[in-house]
Amino acid sequence: MSARSLLGSALLIGTAASSLLALALGQQQLRQHRYRLNPTATDAELWRFYRRSLDPEQRREAALLMTSRSAGDINRRHRLLQGQGWGAAPLAAVSLAMAAETAEQRGASQQSVRLWRDLIRRFPEQAASAWGRSRLGESEPSLHQELLTIQPRHPAALATAQVLEPDPVHGHRGALHLARWGVQWPGGAARLRAACDANGTGAPDQKQRQLLALGLAQLGDGSAGLACLRQQQPAPRTALAIGRALLAGGREQRSEGEQLLLDLTQRFPMDASSDEAARLLSEPLLPDPGLLDGLPPSLQERSAAVAAARVRLAAGRGGAEALTRWPDDPASWQLQWDLAREALLDGAWDDARSWLTALPDGTMPEPLEGRRLFWHGLAEQRLGNPDAAAGIWRQLIDGQRSGYYRWRARVRLGEQTGLDLSEGSSSTSVPDRWTPLNSADPMVNRLWRLGLVDQAWEQWRSTTDTSGPLTKQEQLVEGRLRLAIGNTWNGLDRLWRLSLRWHSPTCSQRRLLQRQQLPQPFQQEFLAAAETHGVAQDLLLAISKQESRFSPGVQSVAGARGMMQLMPATAEELAGRSLDDVELDEPSLNIRLGAQYLRQLMERWQGDPMLVIASYNAGPGAVSDWQPQDLTLDPELWVERIPYPETRYYTKKVLDNLLGYLERDRRFCEEGAGRIGQGPTDPDS
Repeated sequence: MSARSLLGSALLIGTAASSLLALALGQQQLRQHRYRLNPTATDAELWRFYRRSLDPEQRREAALLMTSRSAGDINRRHRLLQGQGWGAAPLAAVSLAMAAETAEQRGASQQSVRLWRDLIRRFPEQAASAWGRSRLGESEPSLHQELLTIQPRHPAALATAQVLEPDPVHGHRGALHLARWGVQWPGGAARLRAACDANGTGAPDQKQRQLLALGLAQLGDGSAGLACLRQQQPAPRTALAIGRALLAGGREQRSEGEQLLLDLTQRFPMDASSDEAARLLSEPLLPDPGLLDGLPPSLQERSAAVAAARVRLAAGRGGAEALTRWPDDPASWQLQWDLAREALLDGAWDDARSWLTALPDGTMPEPLEGRRLFWHGLAEQRLGNPDAAAGIWRQLIDGQRSGYYRWRARVRLGEQTGLDLSEGSSSTSVPDRWTPLNSADPMVNRLWRLGLVDQAWEQWRSTTDTSGPLTKQEQLVEGRLRLAIGNTWNGLDRLWRLSLRWHSPTCSQRRLLQRQQLPQPFQQEFLAAAETHGVAQDLLLAISKQESRFSPGVQSVAGARGMMQLMPATAEELAGRSLDDVELDEPSLNIRLGAQYLRQLMERWQGDPMLVIASYNAGPGAVSDWQPQDLTLDPELWVERIPYPETRYYTKKVLDNLLGYLERDRRFCEEGAGRIGQGPTDPDS
């Protein structure tokens, strides 16, 4: 071969190698810098990526995002999901599961079965395969057993367990599974009670009865839990749950629960359950000294809750020492407020200031710190220190989220007047933009990013052990997921409890936590009611959030029903006709009647927000009997003097909700290096 030929060959080889290297580098760069699709993308953008992207993974993501927006169009979902189950990535499993479900909905049963089998074969461990085992297990029971074993936490497993009938071989495996993995699953309580009542062959043994009793207690039925044990001694965790449930009952049940918790502490003084039992026995404002004396000495010594109870029994003596020793304990935060409130109501401003400054600034979570700052400012004002008061209130206004105490501080400084509860005061907030979930599971984050919130929840539920304590970030993630799937009752409860215990979240976490607690469901229904009756939409949202957490089917112990928790007699009077339960629970009608009642209260009390809101909870007759003199000069003290603890808390909380909605877009902390919800560079990390 000539030198020229050799040179030509070398050039060709070099060119090819360079091209291959460039292609590889280009693909790597494409993967590294691929635009991350998320729910903020427009339909046109998604369609463009779906049709033209060079990255097949991106095309699949675009298809799944469009599928998440096509719930009502089965044929479109079918077209988008065709051929998306390729590869070994977990997202392929999700695509197959969605395609199988869509085939079922289209009546293509053979195709659905084929897709489910393909999914189980290729991705046996992935959460998405759970529904395949659930569906096919109806004719192949072994798949149901696989499901309960491999994916016990998955909703599909819980749904399967709920319908499993007891048998001589497996006993009450369905009930036992629910007791361990999903006690709150609909219909679970009946399953647990039936298992507890069983006798003879297949009846639960002692260990299984401990589990069943724990589950019933977690559902609030402590008596059923005790009965299920059939005289055997409860394990620590079971005893704690049963005792807690019994404390919420009548006098006899409460006494039984107290004794059970006391016995627990004496049998297992070093167990974590005993620490919690001591806290429960110490909670009342007037705790029983006999119960406290019965606690093991070592437990008494280490428990902040017991120390706080001793201080209450001693009319405040020893309070400073307890607060100094346990400044970071929630029991100390509550003790500080109880002692300060008593001094405030007595007009003992110097004592109030002492209690309110007994813990360092910033010791408590934000809602509690806001309360402390407001009352510290008022104490300083009453003691003749207006500049100090103004400085404290300014600190509250600048650093805290929107809410009741920030509003009252602004009123005290002359920066704001009262609240207009009429239609014109409704906020015009735009819906929240999507933000990353920032869980520890990249797959959960990816599903969230693709708008597949049900699948994200199932992945989270399957892979996260929620039986033990969760980190603060995990609690935030779970609360957001529950809200996204429509479980507003538990979602809002978890986020509120988190806000009372999260001592030092970042600015992004603070703001995200604030906004997540202000959902705006049933927008058309609330808007229509607001316009019809001249009531601020934000007021309707604030009350509904507090009354029902936006859960239409909620019924109170007293019999109140629906989104706005109306008593049937009141609702029928407002409607001018009889109403059955189905009508009363219907969101549109319930919200409309609630708005009508609020309009009546606004007219009666000339729009005074505190009187209107208190009346919605306690009734206008009760409110009219309360001394009104504080309303002019010290409305905050009037609220604190409300004789019904429930109404006192309710009034402040609804006002807190209302101010939150009215000012939900206000920036109240510095972002620092990141935006709201910004986590790692990769939102799936």
